[in-house]
Amino acid sequence: MEFNLKLGMSAEVEKIVTENDTASAFGSGKVLVFATPMMIGIMENAALKAVDPHLPEEHATVGIHLDVKHMAATPVGMKVKAKAELIEINGKKLKFKVEAFDEKEKIGEGYHTRYIINIPKFLENTKQK
Repeated sequence: MEFNLKLGMSAEVEKIVTENDTASAFGSGKVLVFATPMMIGIMENAALKAVDPHLPEEHATVGIHLDVKHMAATPVGMKVKAKAELIEINGKKLKFKVEAFDEKEKIGEGYHTRYIINIPKFLENTKQK
């Protein structure tokens, strides 16, 4: 199946950090700052928003690899933004450059790989486990 994706496709996601988004809430630390798992989540969300709307019906992407670093802390109440840009297409495997920023500085960067799936087939395979 042909997928109509192009290098350079991109998207951004923004959110205000709440106490539910903190390391303390995730159990990944004791501090009330933006959690690394939450940063990764918005990076993944930006990547899927860059390409999933352009896929055929019954298709989507799933995350399969992350290589990111969390470089700076962000307090509750501050806005964060994640950006993702499609930089490589290898069949159904898609690689993105991802970055995250708060209102003051870059807080994270790295690469994220997603894979194109047929949703019904994927769910059927999952049920077989």
